[in-house]
Amino acid sequence: MITALDRRSLLAGSLVLGAGGLALPRLAFAQGAGHRNLLFVLLRGAADGMAMLAPVGDPGLEALRGASLADYEGAGRLGSFFAVHPALAGVAAAAQSGEALFVHAAATAYRERSHFDGQNLLETGGTAPYATRDGWLNRLTALLNEGAPTPLRALAIAQAVPLALRGDAPVSNYAPSALPAASDDLLARVSQLYAADGELGALWQRALETKAMAEDDGLRNLRDASAAGELAASLMRDAGGARIGMIELGGWDTHANQRGAFARSARGLDALLAAYKTGMGAAWADTLVVVATEFGRTARLNGTGGTDHGTAGAALLMGGGVRGGRVIADWPGLAERQLFEGRDLAPTTALESVLAGAVAEHLRLDPERAMARLFPGRSAKPLSGIIRS
Repeated sequence: MITALDRRSLLAGSLVLGAGGLALPRLAFAQGAGHRNLLFVLLRGAADGMAMLAPVGDPGLEALRGASLADYEGAGRLGSFFAVHPALAGVAAAAQSGEALFVHAAATAYRERSHFDGQNLLETGGTAPYATRDGWLNRLTALLNEGAPTPLRALAIAQAVPLALRGDAPVSNYAPSALPAASDDLLARVSQLYAADGELGALWQRALETKAMAEDDGLRNLRDASAAGELAASLMRDAGGARIGMIELGGWDTHANQRGAFARSARGLDALLAAYKTGMGAAWADTLVVVATEFGRTARLNGTGGTDHGTAGAALLMGGGVRGGRVIADWPGLAERQLFEGRDLAPTTALESVLAGAVAEHLRLDPERAMARLFPGRSAKPLSGIIRS
């Protein structure tokens, strides 16, 4: 039986996101954390939470979204109040089977609606844009490193390491290249050159290991979101694989013709998550996927059938251990007087509390300590009850 709405009064925050099309996803990974897996999927561009999970039970929705509500006829429901976008059919099925839940009306502490500033705040976990230099996922890696018999490693499969993974914890990165591959003879000569250098030699060997792992798992064939999910699973499912990962997906800045654009991006996200779940196999039981965006979008459609930068949005949590089949929300309502600044879904849940609470429960960390380390300066209480005990 699916619970329609878990009403929780949590500290408000604000959520902001960045632009881009559904382009080649970029990934990042870290080793350690026992056999538990964490995948963070960042939707850059401000994904519309009210499109992802439409509050069809709110009487104010029709006046704001009009004809677009026809898209949700026959869509998967979470109780009578919420409907999952039909392009997220796999996510809806996971919710029905109790392996996915949504947190709605969630946002970080940011309120100014700039993609760059909002993404910076979400990735650093700071209290103001550019006030913190390292990322919350890097700090999580360092936290898991404490007392670990073997130092944890972080790996970014991207042209540059995402800000969420930058910091003092060691990070490597790898990205596909259109240039011809280096010959084995050249690689061997460089290895000899660096062999006597303690620092460069270790870095070079790590780079060779990363290259071999990525090529063995078909990185050069990474063409779409589904392939990205398969690749992430291939690097994370085994005992010696990565334990913390990150994927970035763009295409969510839907200022015009949102119905078509959102559906395309949502289908890509759904395919990625489905491929990742399938690829994880038995390891899915010990896996948590967190999907978040930097902020939501305006509650009302604009004159071009799109939405503009907003405030609160929705986060998605999936995994074999998730207490799914429900929506966690202190729903603010969609009447004109209930909208934030007369235009946006009002934030009632701090996104930082969602991230810290989910990660702490899944990785068996103390929730308060996780909140203090990952999101210093935020007074929100970590969300609890996400993972089955």
